[in-house]
Amino acid sequence: MHFFVRTPLLRPVLLRSSFSKRTMSTHNHLSDDCIFCKIIKGNIPSMKLVETDKTFSFMDIDPLSEGHMLVIPKYHAEFFHQVPDEYLADALPVAKKIAAAAKLDQYNVLQNNGKLANQAVPHVHFHVIPKPNEETGLGVRWKPIKPSQDALKAKYEEVKGNL
Repeated sequence: MHFFVRTPLLRPVLLRSSFSKRTMSTHNHLSDDCIFCKIIKGNIPSMKLVETDKTFSFMDIDPLSEGHMLVIPKYHAEFFHQVPDEYLADALPVAKKIAAAAKLDQYNVLQNNGKLANQAVPHVHFHVIPKPNEETGLGVRWKPIKPSQDALKAKYEEVKGNL
């Protein structure tokens, strides 16, 4: 929302109300070759849901179920660990907001990293996928590998040492 006020010189000055959200992005961290970056820049149309300074969300055009939505940081990175924290901190509240607005009872929030992990677009993105029934939505294979306690402890020590 915008409104005008008169300054002491009686010239109208445009002010932004505190209720408006800035949606412009400088695009400094976007790629010219990425389809999601092109969507953020407005070069490719989308069914935009919510846009902030650091996040863009829209309807998925190849949905797994009705109401499948995407949330993407306005920072081009292929892998989750490459995205700056401030972009990630902005993305999940947007995912929460669109899931609530869609009035989803059951759904998945999914983020894949790399081709083997089923990442189709090499730009970090979060799927909000409604799960209305057994057949529609995300299907997940969950097959634990059952490592030994020694192997589990060795991996723990490795990761902990790298933190």
